Amino acid sequence: MNFFDLTNKTAIVTGACGLIGQKHCEALAIAGANVVVADLHIEKAREVAAGLPGSIHLPLAVDVTSPESLAAARDEIITHFGHIDVLVNNAAINDMFENPAMAADLSKFENFPLATFRQVLDVNVTGIFLAAQVFGTPMAEQGSGSIINVASTYGIVGPDQNIYRNEAGEQTFYKSPSYPVSKGAVVNFTRYLAAYWGNKGVRVNTLSPGGVENSQDAFFVKQYSAKTPLGRMAAPTDYQGAVVFLASDASGYMTGANLVVDGGWTAI
Repeated sequence: MNFFDLTNKTAIVTGACGLIGQKHCEALAIAGANVVVADLHIEKAREVAAGLPGSIHLPLAVDVTSPESLAAARDEIITHFGHIDVLVNNAAINDMFENPAMAADLSKFENFPLATFRQVLDVNVTGIFLAAQVFGTPMAEQGSGSIINVASTYGIVGPDQNIYRNEAGEQTFYKSPSYPVSKGAVVNFTRYLAAYWGNKGVRVNTLSPGGVENSQDAFFVKQYSAKTPLGRMAAPTDYQGAVVFLASDASGYMTGANLVVDGGWTAI
């Protein structure tokens, strides 16, 4: 199965120290890639890089909203490895509120803070644009590469707010407008870039994952799982095969596509 072999390829993962980012790094390393563990938190990035199997890996402190940070990372990567072959645009902000007691009120569309909306778009959309521009340009210049933009099922369908109601029927939280808006933009940015760089040998695809079980309230896990044909939320490892597929020659005739891995959530 040499189609999936990433030996001697340089693969960058942004937001690499998150729950899913670490699993992306692991999968790419197992496939043979030299992985750039790019994250805001350098100490955690070093820890993740040190734990990866296989070849030499490079931890870097990277802010995807900063062109200067990205350019410095690009220069260090090319100096270190000589080329860039894969970019996994994984860095993102999801809905979080510091005070759980205020979450239901602040997450309502009518009350959602403008500053939070702008911050999410800055990371989830502008960050992907900048990382693709900075890391993708060397790929276009060398005539090959794969960019994987991580979106979400909520970039395809609207959130079902009912699954955030507890057993007493109380709305504990609303999925905010910023996350679906940003992820929908990612899906179409992928199409734009695939069309733009297709003649340069750079493939650009979206990976749209479903929800990952990660210590959520039991009522939420039950209600999410009930809406999913496979009957469960995703495990952190459920996207590893998809990432390697999109990064490798196994998907060599695939660009501008949205690979949905959601247990069937968007099928019904």
